[in-house]
Amino acid sequence: MVITVDGPAAAGKSTVARRLARRLGFRYLDTGAMYRAATWKALQAGVDMADAAAVAAVAAGVRIELVPDGDGLRVICEGCDVTEAIRTPEVTESIYHVADLPAARRPLIEEQRRLGTRFDLVAEGRDQGTEVFPDADVKFYLDASLEERARRRLADMARADCPLSADEVMRQVAGRDDRDRTRPVGALRRTDEMIWIDSTRMSVDEVVEVMAAEISRRGLLPGLS
Repeated sequence: MVITVDGPAAAGKSTVARRLARRLGFRYLDTGAMYRAATWKALQAGVDMADAAAVAAVAAGVRIELVPDGDGLRVICEGCDVTEAIRTPEVTESIYHVADLPAARRPLIEEQRRLGTRFDLVAEGRDQGTEVFPDADVKFYLDASLEERARRRLADMARADCPLSADEVMRQVAGRDDRDRTRPVGALRRTDEMIWIDSTRMSVDEVVEVMAAEISRRGLLPGLS
């Protein structure tokens, strides 16, 4: 069974997807980590990120493992634990070279789909219910107001000792929204079959309860309560 959680940046997809996967006994699939790991590998190899063929070759050959670790994942790339390394500003600034390149996305999406045939998954990202798993059993679209998403991102940055002003973070989140909705491939879209959840005034546990209730209502996991 595959359950997808799509939505804009800072809506809480990762946290909710991890909690829901634990609740269901499923594997959690962080697709963004896969794109980051491929980007990290390309940077480590000294690849010219503007060379589309070279970037695609790295994505096609890279070995990435997502290893369950408590409520989260350890990301293993070519045998190295890169869980922290893939979150650096350098990787963040370069990830679009992989994420927006169809030839680089293709092998990573194929691997995501292979995981969907091996495990029950809760997969989160920008295009899980549209591009990667169009036939997913349940599709959620997790949203929140721009103001709330900016507040959450600001709190994350403060914890990481990366101080920015509230106005700057708001601009960043709004800019990310525009880019995500206009990307040439894998753009963020909410389709009619997705169950829209506005988490602006909801806790993580409340969102997970709503999702679990919907899955139970559909009779997909009879023992779910």
